[in-house]
Amino acid sequence: MDPKIADQVDGLLEKYTELLLGESSPELKEKVKLWSLYMHISKSMPPLAKHWNETYPDAKEGIKEIITEIKQLNEEHRSKNK
Repeated sequence: MDPKIADQVDGLLEKYTELLLGESSPELKEKVKLWSLYMHISKSMPPLAKHWNETYPDAKEGIKEIITEIKQLNEEHRSKNK
């Protein structure tokens, strides 16, 4: 992969994280990356997401925690900016 593209997409992810949550850090960026990938897969290929959830129930719980955390951080960020 072209390192320039990887750097540019990383910058995109960083800005997205900042706009979504009000801040960006390597940990938050990774959580947003996992969240966005999982949400995309669950909407575009629900049977695949269902299979994965059934195969890896502990990972499913981890993703649920990330989804909840991102939702909460987003709501806090939005309420601060009203």
